[in-house]
Amino acid sequence: MIRRSFLGLAGAAILALGAAAPAVAQDKFIIVQSTTSTLNSGLFDHLLPLFTEETGVEVRVVAVGTGQAIKNAANGDGDVLFVHAKPAEEKFVAAGDGVERFDVMYNDFVIVGPPSDPAGVSGSSDVVAALTKIAEAEAPFASRGDDSGTNKAELRLWKEAGIDVSAASGGWYRETGSGMGATLNTGTGMGAYIMTDRATWISFGAKGDYEVAVEGDPKMFNQYGIILVSKDKHPNVKADLGQMFVDWVISDEGQAAIAAYKVDGQQLFFPNAGS
Repeated sequence: MIRRSFLGLAGAAILALGAAAPAVAQDKFIIVQSTTSTLNSGLFDHLLPLFTEETGVEVRVVAVGTGQAIKNAANGDGDVLFVHAKPAEEKFVAAGDGVERFDVMYNDFVIVGPPSDPAGVSGSSDVVAALTKIAEAEAPFASRGDDSGTNKAELRLWKEAGIDVSAASGGWYRETGSGMGATLNTGTGMGAYIMTDRATWISFGAKGDYEVAVEGDPKMFNQYGIILVSKDKHPNVKADLGQMFVDWVISDEGQAAIAAYKVDGQQLFFPNAGS
């Protein structure tokens, strides 16, 4: 497995997968608004060609932070939404922008850090206590700061710890405004702690001497969901093709394909549709 450098993934990444399948009609494609983690981890490179080979439908992915992906889909710029911020996804459906939300898969978030471990959090499984120590030590922390699913989860945990990171912005707390790969590059370069989804960390090729410092807290659970964008609200949506993709992802076949994706022998996502 060739590792990915992730350099230059700060902005939106647009990826067309499955185009090599034979006899794909020129207009037989869908646009999936998704997150950088599903792209950076390599999951879509594994998953989408299987779907295209079976159906003849090409999948074009717009990979941005979850917040931006939801905004794009709410503007009708996509047929399917595949992200990881359940409360925001449920609001998307409640607003009439999506048809129905389905659980797809999960993994977890981790906090990685330098070997010097200036806040003394290495080996912790209590994320709130660890964040409190990081804040008290004013140890460098690199945040995506981009309203992504990871950023939303991180801010929720800071709030639970009773820490106002906005007051520390520009000091020990740095917001990159970038995707996960670019934030990992920035954070490791400045010796900062970083919260990341485990799949991107496993796939990340420039770890250096960084290690996972905080993991295993149930509060770091990371659920992904999939939603067909509403054709009633957005007439340009390819509902039939989009529903075909949703159905395949949550089917036994799609779920097995997700489970089969591994990097260095490690499973990155755990399917749980219908659980």
